[in-house]
Amino acid sequence: MKKELRKMGLDILKSLVGEERSNISTEIEKSLYQTDLWRQSNVIGVTISQVHEINTYPLIKKAWEEGKQVAIPKCFPKQNQLVFYQLTSFDELETVFYGLKEPIVEKTKKLHKNDIDLMIVPGLLFDYNGYRIGYGGGYYDRYLVDFPNYTVALATNRQLIEEVPYDVYDIPVQHLITESGMRY
Repeated sequence: MKKELRKMGLDILKSLVGEERSNISTEIEKSLYQTDLWRQSNVIGVTISQVHEINTYPLIKKAWEEGKQVAIPKCFPKQNQLVFYQLTSFDELETVFYGLKEPIVEKTKKLHKNDIDLMIVPGLLFDYNGYRIGYGGGYYDRYLVDFPNYTVALATNRQLIEEVPYDVYDIPVQHLITESGMRY
């Protein structure tokens, strides 16, 4: 079931192209910037978006313009874990497996969970209880188990479904923002 939903979510994202994707990303970003979650957070955890995802590059630039710190995840598959590093320039990124962009450890500073005020959690599909279908590695669910601060997901309205199947180890996000604004 999750495999089929994952494909469905990926197909939805890949169907958004060009100006439509750009406009939706811009609306989602604007909605995020208007929240207290964004305004009151000094350190933002966020992934570097892939071409088919909501564009996070403008969001990262905006955070820097506002004097916020940006924390980017690096995946350590052998340990099955994510570690976040402070990014101060896009020059501190490298391309790794699956074309993902991650921080270069030698050029960045490791940040701890409680350093991050707001975690922007990626996903392919979401329901109204905060459960999500991610890419299938479980990295964020493991990371968020004892994450002490706020979580939010950025998604298009098309990525919302009635119910996402979940297991006991799945961690829901606290808030979801779409091009229509904050949904919860």
